[in-house]
Amino acid sequence: MNQSEFEADLRRQGYQIFYGGLQAGIVNPDHTHDWDARVMVIGGEITLTRGGKAETFRVGDSCAVAAGEVHAEHVGPQGVAYIAGRRIRRRPASGRDRSL
Repeated sequence: MNQSEFEADLRRQGYQIFYGGLQAGIVNPDHTHDWDARVMVIGGEITLTRGGKAETFRVGDSCAVAAGEVHAEHVGPQGVAYIAGRRIRRRPASGRDRSL
């Protein structure tokens, strides 16, 4: 999947699109997000560790991280640039209207 196809797929699935990057060597220890994320690397590399398994993503690679999934990030020696999609998970309706 190329960058244009990735972006179109994000839009179809209701993701907000962001462009970003991180400096070389940055380490974000185990954490979670309140949103579903999909990322495509467009420069450099990043290694994600989930469930004790490390996987490195390079230019053209993409991955998804579900809301609440514990993961760590380790940015490669050249840094990383990426396209990211963020989709907030909706809470299930309780069936009761509490508005006034």
